[in-house]
Amino acid sequence: MNGLLVLDKPSGLTSHDVVAIVRRATGEKSVGHLGTLDPMATGVLPLLLGKYTRLAQFFGQAEKSYEGRIRFGFATDTFDAEGTAVGEAQVLTKSLEELRALAVAFRGAIDQVPPVYSAKKINGVAAHKLARAGAEVPVKAARIMIHDFELTGLEGETAAFTMRVSAGGYVRSVAHELGQMAGCGAHLASLRRTRAGAFTLAETMTVDQLKVAAGSAEIEAMLPHPRTLLPEMPSVTVDEQLAGRLRNGMQVNLPDFSQAPLVKVFTTPTDLLAIVRRVAGTLMQPIVVMG
Repeated sequence: MNGLLVLDKPSGLTSHDVVAIVRRATGEKSVGHLGTLDPMATGVLPLLLGKYTRLAQFFGQAEKSYEGRIRFGFATDTFDAEGTAVGEAQVLTKSLEELRALAVAFRGAIDQVPPVYSAKKINGVAAHKLARAGAEVPVKAARIMIHDFELTGLEGETAAFTMRVSAGGYVRSVAHELGQMAGCGAHLASLRRTRAGAFTLAETMTVDQLKVAAGSAEIEAMLPHPRTLLPEMPSVTVDEQLAGRLRNGMQVNLPDFSQAPLVKVFTTPTDLLAIVRRVAGTLMQPIVVMG
């Protein structure tokens, strides 16, 4: 099965767990998720199936949107509710307006230090594996962009929030650092991804729905239409002669598409053949060929 499946990940499953479920339900061995969600988190998790896993490189910089809750009063070693409390519990003395004023510091381009308990790779090894083995985890700050970060309410010592962040951003780190600024510590209490790139919760399938549809054509019918994927790239349909040249890695001349750098090439309304890159003028070079 080739395509992109958008699941609403439930809490308690790792992204790897979800990949295993999708493999069993679809019978497709080649499955990869786009953007890890922590076990505690829920929401939009796009997965590429079959030959479409070759397209992962084009989804890597997609923005993510979230809603969730931050619990003030103590930090944890993982920066979220699944971790162990660090230090003594303290009382939150800041008002919602004061917390909102602190939150302004996280908007825009910032250098963020990832949590040591994360999937961030250190010399090829996931940081969380090093941390659980008791090894030193030399995580380095990375430049990210937080487009929006709003505290929408405060109930007791728990603040609700929404956030839109670039690829590579860790919401847990924001919760942890905001707690430090508030002087009482904090951690991420809950998190739900509401959007990943162009995909929203409205387009998702639940894991239960996937399991019910397992082994049937119903799953394929629920996948987004191939031409709607990577909407920033225009689409063109080619004849068999041009398709043959592309399959052999040869350059071809295609319509001008207003100088678009990348173009999706189809052989039928739904069969994606290749992603091509503009060389000059209308001359295009295939960079990914689906076969």
